[in-house]
Amino acid sequence: MFVSAATKTVADSHTPRQATLLNRRGICYRPPPLLHSLAMPRQRLGQHFLSGQVWQRRILDTLPRDPAGAWIEIGSGHGEMTRHLATTGSRVVTIETDTRLADRLRERMAQSPSEWPGVEVVHADVLQQDLGQLLPGRFRVYGNLPYYITSPILHHLFRFADRIGSIHIVVQFEVAARIAAHPGRRAYGYLSAACQFYTNPEIVLRIPPGAFRPPPRVTSALLRMTLPGERAQLETLDEARFLKFIQVCFGQKRKTLRNNLRSIIPDTRIGEALAACAIPADARAEQLTVPQFAALFSWTQQL
Repeated sequence: MFVSAATKTVADSHTPRQATLLNRRGICYRPPPLLHSLAMPRQRLGQHFLSGQVWQRRILDTLPRDPAGAWIEIGSGHGEMTRHLATTGSRVVTIETDTRLADRLRERMAQSPSEWPGVEVVHADVLQQDLGQLLPGRFRVYGNLPYYITSPILHHLFRFADRIGSIHIVVQFEVAARIAAHPGRRAYGYLSAACQFYTNPEIVLRIPPGAFRPPPRVTSALLRMTLPGERAQLETLDEARFLKFIQVCFGQKRKTLRNNLRSIIPDTRIGEALAACAIPADARAEQLTVPQFAALFSWTQQL
């Protein structure tokens, strides 16, 4: 289209009112182009698609191969990793919350069924899904998780810990580092302890923004979480109450464990509890291992 020297074309994020003012001044306002139509649905959910085939292969190479096993995939997207999971010979149930993405993947499967052996698409919100009803027996989990919902998804998965062999997730590197952090490290917190109660987490790959479309503003990581974690070595306890107890312990990280425990234990008994569990009186929550949290929790249940 020809544009005279007296007329300029602007493409930015102006509001409709600003666009009207621009047009009155002889400037033709052109709204900014939309993102690729396939990426639009998931972008509203904070997701970035793993489009780099080299990285898809690198991730696949780290995953266990068990033709007799099964996978639950969280977020199929365009099927970037779904097809790769199918090549392992395992059954794959992929959960996709976006209607258009789920329908498109089903269409592709119908057109080339031989390329998607053993794959089933479930249109659902994973947080509302009873994973135990999707597959018989044990299964593994893979997912490229939206950064803002990583913790809720992990806590949902832990409800089915007795059925899960391992969890393999792509998450923000900072979150992966927190999950895998050891006691005494600054990154060690509630999420670290909760995840290590159920799993043995390990950062396997560091993934650059360029591996995704659209690229995120942060580096990502592939996190491998093998089950069981410390939970298998500890006495049976009320897991929901135990996790809430750990949250209290980390309530204010700058304060000592003693100060945080005052909200649930009489102050006169806190010193006794710490001494009984061989925990220093001035200890902070980030210094405790999961077994130490469990011992302290068990002692408080006797009050």
